[in-house]
Amino acid sequence: MTKSFYLRNFVYYIGGLSAVLCVVSYFWENLFTLAWLLLIFLLVLVLIDTLLLYSRKGITASREAGDRMSLGDDNPVSVIIHNNYSFDVRVEVVDELPFQFEERRWKRNLLVKGESNGEIKYTLRPVVRGEYDFGNIYCYAEGPLKLVSRRYTIDAHRVIKVYPSYMQMRRYQLLAASNKLQDAGVKRVRRIGHSMEYEQIKEYVRGDDYRTINWKATGRKGDLMVNSYEDERSQQIYCLINKGRVMKMPFENMSLLDYAVNASLVLSNVALVRQDKAGLVTFAENLDAWVQADKKPTQMNRILEVLYRQQTKFLEADYEKLYSVIRHRITNRSLLVLFTNFESPESLQRALPALRKIAHYHLLLVVFFENTELTAVSESKAKTIEDIYIKTIADKFAYEKRLMVKELRNNGILAILTTPENLTIDAINKYVELKNRSSI
Repeated sequence: MTKSFYLRNFVYYIGGLSAVLCVVSYFWENLFTLAWLLLIFLLVLVLIDTLLLYSRKGITASREAGDRMSLGDDNPVSVIIHNNYSFDVRVEVVDELPFQFEERRWKRNLLVKGESNGEIKYTLRPVVRGEYDFGNIYCYAEGPLKLVSRRYTIDAHRVIKVYPSYMQMRRYQLLAASNKLQDAGVKRVRRIGHSMEYEQIKEYVRGDDYRTINWKATGRKGDLMVNSYEDERSQQIYCLINKGRVMKMPFENMSLLDYAVNASLVLSNVALVRQDKAGLVTFAENLDAWVQADKKPTQMNRILEVLYRQQTKFLEADYEKLYSVIRHRITNRSLLVLFTNFESPESLQRALPALRKIAHYHLLLVVFFENTELTAVSESKAKTIEDIYIKTIADKFAYEKRLMVKELRNNGILAILTTPENLTIDAINKYVELKNRSSI
């Protein structure tokens, strides 16, 4: 009982007042009796409040969360409080969150009616993949007289794994399945010709190409009808992820590798929904993980489990070794989406010979990152001479990034320069564009 028993601040205020009255009674003796009566009355009330709180085990609690969490997303968590007392109780709840959140002052207050339940809802945004260990739930129940509180320690230890952003993956999966990717920002690209296989005649919906209107079917039906063409299927899409030191750069508490992992997961899922084969390659100084392109129902789980384990390394990526692996293992022409980063033209020149050889056999799309911090500096106003120097250097680096895109395209390599937050949507946009143009 001693470890769970706490006096509220009001008790100390009254006790302090009694002590002050005792001191002042040295000059006015009548105050001494008043001080003792006040102290006795306080002790009686504390005793009553304690008996009411300790008459039974009045508070139970549980934590409700998913079996896994999504990286970089707001994951809902709730704490359910059940009040077994017959009176209303104000409860202060402290949930022991995993150390990865660096949150040591998490505290919520809740008023729970007698013999009823209360719920505290909150969200957590993990920024690192791995295992998260949730601890106990501590509930401090306040007595009806608000003089005493009792601590309840609820054993709620649980380990939850944080996976790449499957919430984002499901969102794009639903949009891709219903052909509504435009709702997420995916651009609608006009199809060049109709080399795709004829599928069916359907009613016209907003966004369909007017040139596909079937006038005979329109006349018979009385409504606009269009010919629907089916994209070529079973094409191979590989996501290549560089795990070298350049991918360890942070952005909004997540590394560039984490953004590449999330984008690869979503892009692979969209490709599978569109009946293409999705595969995965991760590499640094050596080949790390390989998932052969396939469209089996279990392929998405395989990719998800492999991406969950990926961590950045501190060595330079070996593109020549990557080319050797691709040349021997990927025999059919495929779309290779390379997620990497180049911070200087020199780093691009070191990788360019290998990238040219890869692009000779496959359709290579290089996706690398714009430095948003430098962009912000470049767009800011200079007020001092020092600001002008800094802004000039930032402009130089931003210009070099654009030059690298031009250099890749001059060598027959597709390239996207994007920010981390727009990485997923830009990659999907390019994939849809290439599919509609029958470039793969």
